[in-house]
Amino acid sequence: MRNLYNKTLLVSTLAAALIAAPAFADEAADVGKLMRGGQYAEALSKADAFLAQHPKDAQMRFMKGVILTEQGKTGDAIGIFTKLTADFPDLPEPYNNLAVLYASSGQYEKARAALDMAIRTNPSYATAYENLGDIHARLASQAYDKALQLDSGNATAKSKLTLLRTLGSPNAKPSSSGTKVAMAPPAAVPAPAPAKPAPAAPTEKADAKTAMVDKAPAKSASKPEHVAKAEAARDDERDDVLKVIHAWAKAWSSQDVKSYLSYYSNDFQAPGGQSRAAWADGRRARIVGKETINVKVESPQITVNGNTATAKFRQVYVSDKLKADSRKTLVFTKQGGKWQIKQERAGS
Repeated sequence: MRNLYNKTLLVSTLAAALIAAPAFADEAADVGKLMRGGQYAEALSKADAFLAQHPKDAQMRFMKGVILTEQGKTGDAIGIFTKLTADFPDLPEPYNNLAVLYASSGQYEKARAALDMAIRTNPSYATAYENLGDIHARLASQAYDKALQLDSGNATAKSKLTLLRTLGSPNAKPSSSGTKVAMAPPAAVPAPAPAKPAPAAPTEKADAKTAMVDKAPAKSASKPEHVAKAEAARDDERDDVLKVIHAWAKAWSSQDVKSYLSYYSNDFQAPGGQSRAAWADGRRARIVGKETINVKVESPQITVNGNTATAKFRQVYVSDKLKADSRKTLVFTKQGGKWQIKQERAGS
């Protein structure tokens, strides 16, 4: 287990991470270069100058939070990351860095809660899982210490505490950053809000022109008739699943929450162990009230196995506050003749 307090920075390639205009990419690259060179005062000055012109830009606000973290200005950094979680609740990285800051000041329960939110936002966020393991180890260390204070002869608690210290040295002095810090959101980075509403949601007909569904090979005259019929049936099922995906994206884009939620099965496996009702309330809060939402499905690949289908595609999400381009996986089950979503995963 990595030392909970070792200062380990997760460096992302800014050019690949940013979804913004070229001018902003240059500004972010300049700030990132100054940060990597340890020139935090200069980096902060340049970030502030940019934010004076673009105060809502999430990427630069995030970078400013990292700079303040490196300067040891914990309170200011916590303020920035907390505001980012309120303005952009779909980004897991601000939650992760809040956890780092809380851990560095010994607030482990707050750190654990922040990491739980990061994982709920993105169940595929490996950094948050690693940091959560470190937090649990630290909490365990505190509990074993307390047990020994109450019963100094408790050999079991003593051996467990020794093992924790051997694996990760949890009692080492905290660094300014604590656990693994995210340097830049790797995918869902909001761009400056557009002055005009985003384009209307793409139509099913338009998407069909660019969809690349991995259908089975065309029927061959040399194949047995029953094989050709089975392949044709699978092709039909893939087409049905693709239609459902486009209808799901259209309902989301139209902020038709009732229709959007109807594409999820009653036994949908909500992320983070939430109940379906709690998850639905969270989705409703994030969809309703946006000025514009545009969800586009690109390069779908669909496989069907009996009453189960798996669809992998690139999801392009644009709203008045957020732009994200990410991989999405939907697992469908056929219930009552209808394909419904049973699982949903991001980043795979």
